[in-house]
Amino acid sequence: MELDDAYANGAHIAGAEEFPPRWAASAEDFRNSLHERARLDIAYAEGERHRFDLFLPEAAPKGVLIFVHGGYWMAFDKSSWSHLAVGALAHGWAVAMPSYDLCPEVRIADITQQVAKAVIRIAQEVPDVPISLTGHSAGGHLVARMLDPEMIPAEVGERMKVVVPISPLADLLPLLRTSMNDKFQMDCDAAKAESPVEMQQRFHSEVTVWVGAEERPAFLDQAQWLADAWQADHVIAFGKHHFNVIDPLADPESDLVRLLVS
Repeated sequence: MELDDAYANGAHIAGAEEFPPRWAASAEDFRNSLHERARLDIAYAEGERHRFDLFLPEAAPKGVLIFVHGGYWMAFDKSSWSHLAVGALAHGWAVAMPSYDLCPEVRIADITQQVAKAVIRIAQEVPDVPISLTGHSAGGHLVARMLDPEMIPAEVGERMKVVVPISPLADLLPLLRTSMNDKFQMDCDAAKAESPVEMQQRFHSEVTVWVGAEERPAFLDQAQWLADAWQADHVIAFGKHHFNVIDPLADPESDLVRLLVS
């Protein structure tokens, strides 16, 4: 369809097929290295995929970072990203990573509700500390949606101090002009309802929209649209494309990690 290539990331990244197995291997090695500080498959609801992993620092957590994975709401789960917890853990923060159901078995609005349940459950599991949220691509969309007061109770929303959507999908209307919508099954009303750029009420978190300078123009546009709609800070990361823009999460000294644990 008209915008299929505009939203095709892997087709424009050299060695794109090497990234998923590399992510999965790094994540497994990291989980194994943490031993008892990796608490896996904690339930937040009843579904098979309604689970999150929680990685704990050596001392009492100073905060909890929640990372929501991408994959166009159609791929991946929490198991491929564990190694991205390294940066926040080094600063004494806990890190939680949920899975969720995938399209076409569910709709994007259902996934948003699932992630909201995960955030609420994680807040209970790590109480009385600040919460930061970040997510990549579709995960960027999902963490942005968590700022909707209709999604999250006030007592949790008030703890959400920093939100960083990374390469987010912020306006879902263009996706109606991709073949992916065969699985999303959205119409205009559904796309608008799930678009962060349309959100009028939000919790007062500090928001920074983060995107790689080498991303597809459509993703640069999506990031700009969200930053403009929310009057949010906007970082364009030099030399980063859609698949490696998340790498700094594993670096304790990166600007991205320092922003999230500030």
